[in-house]
Amino acid sequence: MLDVLIAGAGPVGLYLGALLLQQGHTVQILEQRPARSTHSRAIGIHPPALDALDLIGVGDLLCAEGVRIRRGIARSDRRLVTGLSFASASPRHPYVLAIPQVRTEAWLEQRVTELDPQALRRGVRVLGLVDDGASVRVVTDTGELRARILVAADGARSTVRSSLGVGIRQRSYPDMYLMGDFAESTADGDVAVLYLETGGIVESFPLPGAIRRWVVHTDALVEQPTAVGLARLLRERTGVAVDPDSNSMLSAFNVRAGLARRMVHGRTALIGDAAHEISPIGGQGMNLGWLDACALAPLIGTALAGGATGRGLLHWEQQRLRAARRAARQAELNMALGRPLPAKALGIRNTVLGTLAGPGPAQRLIARRFTMQ
Repeated sequence: MLDVLIAGAGPVGLYLGALLLQQGHTVQILEQRPARSTHSRAIGIHPPALDALDLIGVGDLLCAEGVRIRRGIARSDRRLVTGLSFASASPRHPYVLAIPQVRTEAWLEQRVTELDPQALRRGVRVLGLVDDGASVRVVTDTGELRARILVAADGARSTVRSSLGVGIRQRSYPDMYLMGDFAESTADGDVAVLYLETGGIVESFPLPGAIRRWVVHTDALVEQPTAVGLARLLRERTGVAVDPDSNSMLSAFNVRAGLARRMVHGRTALIGDAAHEISPIGGQGMNLGWLDACALAPLIGTALAGGATGRGLLHWEQQRLRAARRAARQAELNMALGRPLPAKALGIRNTVLGTLAGPGPAQRLIARRFTMQ
């Protein structure tokens, strides 16, 4: 019988697997996808998550490959509105690290494989489970497995959560976005840029390899996105020209959020998107999942050693649900900031933003909020 079975080998499941393997536990990570996805939606790693990644020895590797965003600026109608420095956000990591999710997962998988080449099993679909009070029997499409503890890191449409009957509060938002990666065509370097325009926000983030990610608020979901169409939107709204032929990723999406009513159910715990789906605007979801796992791993160790964890798990659940609600509120604020506004109202809001984000305590507070401090 395994010590821990983890459903889902995304960045959160892989991270927890590495933490537990380092502690000497027997771990199996099941993933229904036969190979890692090459579609990198998440790119931002915040300081608290970098501290957590340092615990398994991949933080420095990611930092060496990624782009350290130390500053962000906001523009509107080609003029500077305000700037925001992350210098005071963290003593060790005073920046947000930008690196494609596919590269983050590659480093995490490498670490898991170094610790146990047999820990990760791809192409295995979880179908259901039975918790008998002493262990969890997990039914898959390739057979059955038994573990003392099961952790669900299997995403927003979690099979494990559904099998447990854990309810989830869901909410859809009216916001739609079109996102794409293009060869760098600005002089902004390692600076993140928000374009606050009447037609809606445009976000711009540097990536390794002289690539820049662009995220555009749209009036409706673009059913068949094209690089040419996104390039045209960017030119119209910001004046920036990008080369459609250099496009390496393209996605259109709407936004929803979900919060599980519980994160602990018998011998099963839910983490990451399985427990809380957060709007990707603000880049907090993946980071939130890592922090779930980081706080859960010591409790799993205690439970496997025969220690009492009832109170600790209750505190963990309450604290992580509270963190998810806080992240959801921040994401809602970020989305509200990006919605279309008439020119006069936009001008007033930009003036207020410029005042609030000026040098001093307010800017430090805003920087800490945007970096999940």
